[in-house]
Amino acid sequence: MTSLDKPTEETEADDSRAVTEAALFEAFGGVRGMVETVLPGLLFVTIFTLNNDLHMSAIAALAVSLVLVVVRLVMKDTVKHAFSGVFGVAFGVVFAMMTDNAKNFYLPGMLYTLGLALAYIVTSLAGVPLIGLILGPVFKENLSWRTRNPGRKKAYTKASYAWGLILLAKSAILFPLYWWADTEQLGWVLVTLKIPPFLLAVWLTWVFLAKAPAPIDVFAEMEAAEEAEKAEKERAEREKAAVWQSGDAGGDAADTHGGRHRKS
Repeated sequence: MTSLDKPTEETEADDSRAVTEAALFEAFGGVRGMVETVLPGLLFVTIFTLNNDLHMSAIAALAVSLVLVVVRLVMKDTVKHAFSGVFGVAFGVVFAMMTDNAKNFYLPGMLYTLGLALAYIVTSLAGVPLIGLILGPVFKENLSWRTRNPGRKKAYTKASYAWGLILLAKSAILFPLYWWADTEQLGWVLVTLKIPPFLLAVWLTWVFLAKAPAPIDVFAEMEAAEEAEKAEKERAEREKAAVWQSGDAGGDAADTHGGRHRKS
């Protein structure tokens, strides 16, 4: 490797890391997504800690979730993270009010976390890691990593195991607290555990993918194939037109030659 090759390789590596960071930021919602995840639960436990009013706490949490959706709609931004927050809070509110137990506000989210942890691990064991299914479209590679890019499949598998184990550890902390702790204790621990495990999982995903081969842009491949097919059709049409023109020219020459013989 020459001295000119090294800067080029370093630049390509930096570009790959930057693309990976941007894709992860987009896929997991970034800072705003984290705020939208934490704020409803934080508001619920804060109000409940102050006055032990289940209805006021639940209504406030649901209201702030709806406000976050409206803000995204007004700003014409993607609402998938905010909507997922609304549904999660709505399930918690309904479950808590139906059972008249404030602690049950957190139970649907805890069950979702446990189910997601198992999904990450099971799909990794099955050879179709969930994180690859999530990030494949973001990187414009879809499922090409499964058969055409084994290095990325390995990275996605490692990342999915990391997500699964981190979420399992989180569940192992929260479920005993659900049975033994009161609502305020469970709520504050849950709010505290919202961001750090998430950031750890995202960071590990970035580490694994930054070292993996570049994604195969299947969208670019499809566009190139369409362009090649279009060019082939145009070439065939030009050849066909040239054959017709050649035939017409030959026919004209024959007619002229025959006319001369008849005239003579």
